Amino acid sequence: MKIELPEQEFKYITENSQDCDKETAFVLTPQNEKYLQNAKERGAHSIINIKDVAKLFGIDKIKIVGITGTNGKTTTASAIYSFLLDLGYKAAMQGTRGFFMNDEMVEGKTLTTPSVLNTYKHIYQAVSAGCDFFIMEVSSHAIAQKRVEGLNFELKILTNITQDHLDFHKTIGEYIAVKNSFFQDDGRKLINKDEPKAAFNFKNTFTYGIENPATYRLIAYSLNNASSGIIQHFKDVVPFTSSLHGFFNLYNLMAAIAATHLLTGKKLEEVANVVEGFAGVSGRMEQVSEVPNVIVDFAHTPDGIQQVLNALKEKELLVVFGAGGDRDRTKRPLMGRVAASLAKKLYITSDNPRNEDPQDIVNDILEGIEDKTVVNVELNRRKAIEMALRDQRDDEVVVILGKGDESYQIIYDEKFPFDDREVVRELLKLK
Repeated sequence: MKIELPEQEFKYITENSQDCDKETAFVLTPQNEKYLQNAKERGAHSIINIKDVAKLFGIDKIKIVGITGTNGKTTTASAIYSFLLDLGYKAAMQGTRGFFMNDEMVEGKTLTTPSVLNTYKHIYQAVSAGCDFFIMEVSSHAIAQKRVEGLNFELKILTNITQDHLDFHKTIGEYIAVKNSFFQDDGRKLINKDEPKAAFNFKNTFTYGIENPATYRLIAYSLNNASSGIIQHFKDVVPFTSSLHGFFNLYNLMAAIAATHLLTGKKLEEVANVVEGFAGVSGRMEQVSEVPNVIVDFAHTPDGIQQVLNALKEKELLVVFGAGGDRDRTKRPLMGRVAASLAKKLYITSDNPRNEDPQDIVNDILEGIEDKTVVNVELNRRKAIEMALRDQRDDEVVVILGKGDESYQIIYDEKFPFDDREVVRELLKLK
């Protein structure tokens, strides 16, 4: 990828040494240092440090918000983005769902946190479009690989820390340390006070929570017919209502309300008034069908599964799920144990097996389940969903977990069209 920059000694910049020539400067990052010699051999105009690029992209002209955590990044980012737009600000958002600017999708899905230069490019576009804020999800991979290098965050937010990505980080201790390393500077931070694994620099730190005293505390809530709550911030006590379901979404909403209040300086009541306008994120607790009741969610960690199923615990649940291949194996039995403890029946199937044998993945999940009589194994994901829909009775809810709004299934290194929601709609038409 080459990016054209006007009024510079060079015409383009790139982080790919293969694209270098006499008109193109090579941007040196922690990821591409090993290709520096190749860039020189290809006649790169010059070598620029990634930190020096920030000024060229006008990064100091926009307020950047970074959100990290195991679960809730996407919903929290989307809620902040929605609130800011509804309050009359111009805003951009980068994350798992893609790159959005002023209520329009600019680019489709990508990495949770793209390469440094890609992020800079998006910020450059946002500045050019007159955006006041740039909201971005920050993955643990991006922190470890320094893919947020050179960014001056107006606010950093921690949602929670539970097990994930141990295929990359190796131990839960390392994963926790990487997440917490994002919050060791003197900049403004917003921390989930109910997350016991959080460790941060107390300077310029604000907190939100439900169980513990916090700068922003939810002092009352209801989960009947979606959710509502009352937030206390010092002397301000303000109610809000939302169409989102689930106790875990109260945390996402609290983080988004608190962040928007801190970023804008608006009255808390003004922020609370726009909460109802946020309809949630596609593929997150998405009700695909009301009768019969079918819900699709992205949950793919033990904690994520527990949060979603707990939100529906008043119902009898038929749960379809699998686990991704070439990823953390240690979480699979934990996923099985959690799902079995909260579901009436389980339909264990393929997720994105990638280069692993789907049956091996299923076997890992089964290790965590004592009572196998509640389990059906069907490696064909479409057939597993069909089986659950066929077995569904009366008030039972079919919950399909793991892929959310993904429109593909990854087998080996190929992507095949597959969308849980579309499959459900097709199968229900055939009933």
